[in-house]
Amino acid sequence: MHTGPMTPATVALDAAGVSYGVHEYERGEELRGFGVEAAEQLGLDPDQVFKTLLVRVEGGSAPNDPVVVIAPVSCSVSMKATAGAVGGKRATMCDPNDAERITGYVVGGISPLGQRKRLVTVVDESAELYDEIYVSGGRRGLDISVAPAALIELLDAGVADITG
Repeated sequence: MHTGPMTPATVALDAAGVSYGVHEYERGEELRGFGVEAAEQLGLDPDQVFKTLLVRVEGGSAPNDPVVVIAPVSCSVSMKATAGAVGGKRATMCDPNDAERITGYVVGGISPLGQRKRLVTVVDESAELYDEIYVSGGRRGLDISVAPAALIELLDAGVADITG
């Protein structure tokens, strides 16, 4: 149990008994590059800081729901690889307003944890190279460090090469 900011993400981790760290940082005015900013502010390798995106996939295991994608902030996500990871044909980014409505979080603070609904989730395979990775803690200026295996298990996530 951690003291500090409580968000649906930290509540989910506490409820699951998963060990994690809380890392707050000062947000700038720019509303782009949240993950890169987090890496810079926290003095981390951008390959170890992961962004959470929502994509729509045609066909596959989640035909009507978006898919949660967790990938390093240093990389671009391959829509083709993402679609393939869930057995779909094509993938496109979700509209930011839809992403906020679906997850219950604001863009720049969308955590893969504690979302309103459990969605199919894919984590880039590079996460497994680290003892811990950093993901959004559920609001801008808050990251959570967690063991990739614990995150993957808690989210029942698939692991695939989804960056290009």
